[in-house]
Amino acid sequence: MELGEKLKQSRTNKGFSQTNVADHLNISRQSISKWENGNSYPDLDNLVRLSNYYEVSIDELLKENQDLKNKIEANELEIENKYQKLKFIHGTNEKDEGLMLLILSFLSFLITPLGLITSPILMIRNKKTNTLAKFVYLACICCIAYNLFMGYGLLSDIFGWGITNVEYLG
Repeated sequence: MELGEKLKQSRTNKGFSQTNVADHLNISRQSISKWENGNSYPDLDNLVRLSNYYEVSIDELLKENQDLKNKIEANELEIENKYQKLKFIHGTNEKDEGLMLLILSFLSFLITPLGLITSPILMIRNKKTNTLAKFVYLACICCIAYNLFMGYGLLSDIFGWGITNVEYLG
C-alpha cells in the first residue's frame, strides 16, 4: 500500500473529512487530496503532524506492506519459471537453433543441387538473435557458391560446354 492510500485509510478510520484535516494543518483541502491520490507528498513537518493527528506512527505510514511485496515477488518467480519451461518445450533456444542451422548449411555442401535449395531456406530461417547467425550466413553463401561452381562443372562435363581439348600450336 502506498503512502497516499495509507493516509486516506488513516483519515477515514478516524472519521475525519479532508476539510477537517486541512483545517487542523492550516493547509488547503486540495493538498490533502493530492497527497491521498499520490500526486504529491507531504513534507516532513506535515507528515509528523498527520501521524499525531491520526494517532499512527510515521513508520506505519511510510513502511511498505511486506506481505504484499513477498506475494508479488513469488508471482514474478512463478511467471519466470513458466516462461523458462515454455522456452525449453518449444525449443526457442537461439544458440541451439543457430548450431542446428550451421550444421545443416555444412551438410548442404555434400549434395550439389541440394545446397542451392536448402541454403536460401536456411538463410531465411536464420534469426539475427542467434548466437551463430553470422556464421550461418557465411556458410550458406559459401555453400551456394560451391554448389554453383560444382553444378557448372557437372553440366559442362555432361553437355561438353567449355574448352575441353586444348592443342598447343607451336
